Amino acid sequence: GLEQSPLVLPCDVSSDAEIASVFEKVDQEFGGLDFIAHGAAFAPREELEAPFVNTTRDGFRVAMDISAYSLIALTRAAMPLFEKRGSGSVVTLSYLGSQRVFPNYNVMGVAKAALEATVRYLAADVGPKGVRVNAVSAGPIKTLAAAGIKGFSNILHVYPDRAPLRRNVETSEVADAAAFLLSDAGKGITGEVLM
Repeated sequence: GLEQSPLVLPCDVSSDAEIASVFEKVDQEFGGLDFIAHGAAFAPREELEAPFVNTTRDGFRVAMDISAYSLIALTRAAMPLFEKRGSGSVVTLSYLGSQRVFPNYNVMGVAKAALEATVRYLAADVGPKGVRVNAVSAGPIKTLAAAGIKGFSNILHVYPDRAPLRRNVETSEVADAAAFLLSDAGKGITGEVLM
């Protein structure tokens, strides 16, 4: 068979115009959409390094816009494409810093708390149209994003002592959890934050 090259499009999630353009192209190419995997999160480095009390208004706004509001914007733009397929599923990535205080996670913890509330409100809103919205809250994973958090390697070392499985989570396990929530295997689950 002929190998199709994947459709790769730039998408600045702080731009409604770019989001609209992406979903327009996806619709042209595929005539609908089955799921969205959302992993956009950002806070300016200085917001993660300074004491939390020194969080700036602009740093707070940026963290909320990119890390939480983008889930609403992407889901809204995807709704007509989901409806063409009769249903849809959205999954996003969170972290325990949404519920508990972790050193240097700062405004990102607040943004993840907002993201988790957004999951619940979106799930309730789009559920009647057959669209599910969930989050996977993974343990610490050594990623490029995590490298921006001061003392992150300390968190990685502490987890194996305290986590029930006595080890850190693997990226493939996070992928498996997301795949489950996106697939028909999870079709009865929405508004959940899966630890």
